Amino acid sequence: MTFLAILVGTLVAGIGSVWVAAWLSFGVLSRYTQHMLSLAAGALMATSFLHLLPEAFESDLAPHTLFMTLLLGLVFFFLLDKAELWHHGHEHAHGHGHGQGHHDHGHSPDGGHAEADAKVHAHGSADSDETPRGQWAILAGDSVHCFGDGILIASAFIADMRLGVIAALAVLAHEVPHHMGDLAVLRQGSSSRRAAIVKVSMAGAITAFGGAVGYVLVDALHDWLPFFLVVASSSFIYVALADLIPQLQKRLSARETAAQIIWLSVGMGMVVLVSTLAGHSH
Repeated sequence: MTFLAILVGTLVAGIGSVWVAAWLSFGVLSRYTQHMLSLAAGALMATSFLHLLPEAFESDLAPHTLFMTLLLGLVFFFLLDKAELWHHGHEHAHGHGHGQGHHDHGHSPDGGHAEADAKVHAHGSADSDETPRGQWAILAGDSVHCFGDGILIASAFIADMRLGVIAALAVLAHEVPHHMGDLAVLRQGSSSRRAAIVKVSMAGAITAFGGAVGYVLVDALHDWLPFFLVVASSSFIYVALADLIPQLQKRLSARETAAQIIWLSVGMGMVVLVSTLAGHSH
């Protein structure tokens, strides 16, 4: 019975949060597509600095160990991003030689790939294989984060059924603004909303895997939970600071800058709000 409750709770939290985020992003807030990157940056940074990292540092592990994990995580996602850019630049150079001027963003010596990417993203990808920067960092970080969420929910259900339900609902609430940020990043280089939703939903489904593994190995894995939280944080911080923020800096008019600051604040505020509400529900 407990195992079944864990599976239901983790699936509702992991995939349900993606569907709610998709409904908000592509339904209620669809007219504000241009501002979703600002909201994404705010949500990802707030999720990392106000939710994941504080929770990790509540453990008995030495801060130095967790900061080292954060640093290594940032370097790892930087290398992952470079490998992704190199792969696509290499692929386009050989597969689309006649259009190399459009697709050589992986080889710019001065980091000009960001501008090339921004132009491709702004006009929609003409190439079905185009992958937005940060996509794999987001999906990898999401997977680790969701696995950790599954362990948290499993731990709560094992302790008390009612506590497990509260934990699952709290995770769902926390994940909605964060997944809105994920969907905004994945939508940058793809014309398919469905593809973005499916990819984030697959990462969300790993919450159930984390719950199942947590049910069997809850005591052993609980000690590793702070590391899962920190690695997930490093992916969100990297994507926000290395990909989203530089794109926002290119728009310099006072009106656009004000709108960016407002939507950045909205993204942060949503995470703070749901964190506060979830805290009161415990």
